[in-house]
Amino acid sequence: MNDPTQIRIADYHYNLPEDRIAQFPLQERDESKLLIYRNRQISQDVFSNIACHLPEHSLLVFNNTRVIRTRLIFHKSTGAAVEIFCLEPLAPSAELQTAFLQKSGTTWKCLIGNLKRWKTGTLILQVISEGQTYNLSATRTSDLKDGSHSVLFEWDPPEISFSAVLELAGLTPLPPYINRTPEISDIDRYQTIYAAKDGSVAAPTAGLHFTEGVLESLRQKNIQSLNVTLHVGAGTFRPVITELIGDHLMHPEKIIVSRETIEQLLENIDRPVFAVGTTAARTLESLYWLGCRLSNGDTLNHPIVSQWTPYQNNHSADIPSYQSLESLLKYLKKNDLDSYSGETRLMIVPGYRYRLLSGLITNFHVPQSTLLLLVAAMIGPVWKEVYDFALAKGYRFLSYGDACLFFLPKRG
Repeated sequence: MNDPTQIRIADYHYNLPEDRIAQFPLQERDESKLLIYRNRQISQDVFSNIACHLPEHSLLVFNNTRVIRTRLIFHKSTGAAVEIFCLEPLAPSAELQTAFLQKSGTTWKCLIGNLKRWKTGTLILQVISEGQTYNLSATRTSDLKDGSHSVLFEWDPPEISFSAVLELAGLTPLPPYINRTPEISDIDRYQTIYAAKDGSVAAPTAGLHFTEGVLESLRQKNIQSLNVTLHVGAGTFRPVITELIGDHLMHPEKIIVSRETIEQLLENIDRPVFAVGTTAARTLESLYWLGCRLSNGDTLNHPIVSQWTPYQNNHSADIPSYQSLESLLKYLKKNDLDSYSGETRLMIVPGYRYRLLSGLITNFHVPQSTLLLLVAAMIGPVWKEVYDFALAKGYRFLSYGDACLFFLPKRG
């Protein structure tokens, strides 16, 4: 392939009118439009019929992360609002699940809105729920190099967990392009029906279209479902501001995949595999590159997939996917691990060859974004034609918008 670092992000621009950005979800999740691109043909349907378009006996891989209400609005005595967006825990534990269980006294890396109104001092947020009063305080302890800040949270009563505090006091972290205050309905609608693992600050939005009825239709067609976990970070909203994609730094995101899921992938290696969302796609492809490292003698002392790993020559590009998964499974068994846990910065751009995927279910993405590059890597330059078609046909875009089903073109 040509040098992917030289890709110009301006080549992945399209005109997205503001009125095409969905500000609210449809009344029913599966009533979204569905655009299908397969064998160089575009067709249309509604999402409730997606099982009709997927091959029988294929695998669907879901990201079962759960969005946490990490957006906190404090008010100073002057009335000025200060927004604190929790990104990741720092102390006393940086491990996400441990941090959620922490009692009063935990420090998080945060973004702060209206920072000029919060020079010093402690902010207090009071919440009343079922007759009980809860007081949450926030103290800025340091400014970090990347523009974020460390914030110490303490609360009363101190015996409840931080996750419980966020459930009481936090707002749904809607994306910045949804220009409204979160509503009570967003608590449910900005969450997939299969969400299980707390940890994301943004929803894996391709999954928002699924209902129990859709899942049942998949089962009736003998389509198997598997789960992986990628906790979506705030970096997913970070725009690409560099001219060349090689100068853009991908944010690390936590991935967790059970040994059972890897075994199922290996046992069904000849079946078509479809990722539900870009996060599931990046997780699956990250597994492949981790397996490659193991196959080449790496001990995974640093369990992270870098953004340029697939484009470097220090890993064989010819390792079959089954060999990669076998190496990863062997590693887990050797170390008596029930799951793989690590991080990925994997960037998928045009020129990338998918190793584990046959297709992708996704939404329409922001112009000049790494998510749009991932789509272009799957279907090629025709992405522009597909997006123009969707705009002409009245599709709704971004997180609460409509869906796409893309099939990986056959090689050769």
